Formats: sequence, structure tokens, C-alpha cells
Amino acid sequence: MLETYIRPSYQRILVDPAARAIRGKISPNQLTLFSGVIGLLVLPCLYFEVYILAIALLLLSGYFDTLDGTLARLTRQSSDWGTVLDISIDRLVEFIVILGLWVVSPDTRSFWVIMMLGSVLLCISSFLVVGIFTANESEKGFYYSPGIMERAEAFLFFIVMILWPGFFSVFAFFFCVLVLATAIIRLKQFYSAQQDKHKLTCNKSFN
Repeated sequence: MLETYIRPSYQRILVDPAARAIRGKISPNQLTLFSGVIGLLVLPCLYFEVYILAIALLLLSGYFDTLDGTLARLTRQSSDWGTVLDISIDRLVEFIVILGLWVVSPDTRSFWVIMMLGSVLLCISSFLVVGIFTANESEKGFYYSPGIMERAEAFLFFIVMILWPGFFSVFAFFFCVLVLATAIIRLKQFYSAQQDKHKLTCNKSFN
């Protein structure tokens, strides 16, 4: 949701110039892997309570995640493997961050961490399954269905959970609600689209 409003300016100011500057010096897939390695470092930072560094690494990982796709399109190196790698690394980083949030206080956060992981599992399943059955007309390597909770919103929640640990349960609750709402709305929209397609097919056959 936030990406709809901030992505054009963010892309123009921070991503496009960097992609042009590194063109030919590194491959998009290497950038994807680099974003994953940076994301993995969030876990030890949270464990050792170096919270500002953890946030900086999280943001840097997210930045490289947007940069790799731009570089792939700029250099015409988009590929199915790159898409698969990108999605897999994204989920790995998100899992590592949630795991890091748990290790901060495992005795009090276990329930909400499980709920967060469960909601993410359902949401990404709806995202991928809807993508399988929907034609891709975007510049991305796969059909991208936007929702209330996307990666920008998830990162924002992660950051406030790190900065204000005393309100972790409250933030985790709203995180789960919004992620589940995103999955439900996505499935409902897909169902409606399928019903409309079925009606259109029936009308054509009668005509």
C-alpha cells in the first residue's frame, strides 16, 4: 500500500541512479544474494541488542532488494531463476527478522511470533497461488497483487517492534490482523474475478 505512494519518488531518486552506476559491475542475482546476507546479519544484531545497526541492516537489505530488480530490467537480465531467487531470499530475510524479534525475549514473545509466522505463511501462499492463475502484465517477472501489507509495511512494523519492545504484543497483533486481511482481500478479489470471467464465458456461449 505504501509502495503505491512512495515508490515512484524512491525509485527515481535512490534506485535508478544507483542501478545505472553499477551496471556491468555486478549481476542482479549477486545483488539479491547480497541483500540476503545483509538481512541475515539482523539476527545477531538483535541478539546482542545492537538495535540501531539491526534497523540499518534491515533497511539496507530492503534497498538492495529493490535495486536488483531494477538492475535486471536495465541490463535485460530478468530471468525465471532471478524471480525465484528474489522471492526466496525475501522470505528468508523476513523469517530471520521475526526469529530475531523472538530471541530478544523468547519467554514472552513465543505466541505472537508463531501467529506472525502463521499469518505470513497464509499471506504468501495466497500471493503465490493467485499469481499462478493470473496473467502477468507488469514489468515484474511474476504477477504482483498489491495489498494492505506489503514489504514496506512489514519492514515498518519490524522497525517499531525493535524500537519499542515494550509494545511488541500490540504491534504483533496489528501485524497479524493486517497480514491476514491482505490474504483474505486478495482471495476475495481473485474469486470475484473468476466469477466475472465465468459469467463472461457463459454469456459468450449463449450469444
